[in-house]
Amino acid sequence: MFRRIKESIMSATQAPQPKTSPLFVTPVPAGFPSPADDYLENQLDLNKHLIQHPSATFFVRVAGDSMIGAGIYSGDILIVDRSLEPEDNKVVVVILDGEFTVKRLKKQKGKLLLVPENDAYQPISVDGDSEFEIWGTVTTVLHSL
Repeated sequence: MFRRIKESIMSATQAPQPKTSPLFVTPVPAGFPSPADDYLENQLDLNKHLIQHPSATFFVRVAGDSMIGAGIYSGDILIVDRSLEPEDNKVVVVILDGEFTVKRLKKQKGKLLLVPENDAYQPISVDGDSEFEIWGTVTTVLHSL
């Protein structure tokens, strides 16, 4: 399983670089409809908005439902920045006993916990007997509607 998950991780620098797309000047209202303007502000490059450190950024596809409370669903793509210092209460990708997982990092009373965002799962206490590495911090979740 470790190999299969590892193969699904793609570096931002290895991923196909998308072309820029048009960005409209006028925001689209989420309330009542309004006439569309035909004016474009400029080109939108999602790499500039979503990837702060390209050489340390990777894309990971999610499998499972342990993080649905955080808006992370099976099939979503996570943008993970390995250069960011992991912080309390951030969503992180970790390697625990040879397996990748995504959880919320919590530090409580000197203990490190990996907390799921689904009541069907229990927090995981990371102890000295576990093989453990924080692989990166999740910065963005991409999913279709």
